[in-house]
Amino acid sequence: MSIFQFLKSKTFFKQIAFAIIGFIIVIFSLKFWLNSTTNHDQKIQVPELHKLTISEAERTLKELDLDFKVIDSASYNPTYPKKSVIEQSPEAGDFVKEKRKIYLTLNPSKYRDITIPDLNGRTKRQAVSELQAIGFIVGTKFSYVRDIGKDVVRGLRHNGKIINPNDKLPKNSIIQLVLGDGRR
Repeated sequence: MSIFQFLKSKTFFKQIAFAIIGFIIVIFSLKFWLNSTTNHDQKIQVPELHKLTISEAERTLKELDLDFKVIDSASYNPTYPKKSVIEQSPEAGDFVKEKRKIYLTLNPSKYRDITIPDLNGRTKRQAVSELQAIGFIVGTKFSYVRDIGKDVVRGLRHNGKIINPNDKLPKNSIIQLVLGDGRR
């Protein structure tokens, strides 16, 4: 039997028909199985979790049969309570299915600590810009010591205490400069 005779035979057409019917059955059974196992029509609206503590957020999510995972702490934001939710993904109002994980970012309990640079011998302008660039607030009441260099940094103070290079202070701390008065 040649190949052309086989392609015209009833056996060949039966095999093609069985393959097509089998393919259709597999597609429909797969579609039915996916619809029943993925809860396609189920929708749960994600609640607003901003400014809630982690325990309040956990309670709220458990009531809706949702899970959560804390992914990170953001930069400290003083407008939010300490250790409260500052960001969430998916956002509030989005629809998800049960057991979906909601990813939470928390507000730290304080600003992060920053190392004090060595500013001794720098001008007031240089010191102010460097301190502001790394996140400190420079006080406006400068104290002066007897020194030949006018407006040259001779020390730093925080809350009346002398601070040294490589000490650590929280971001947004107020630092007062001790400057030279320009007299001999």
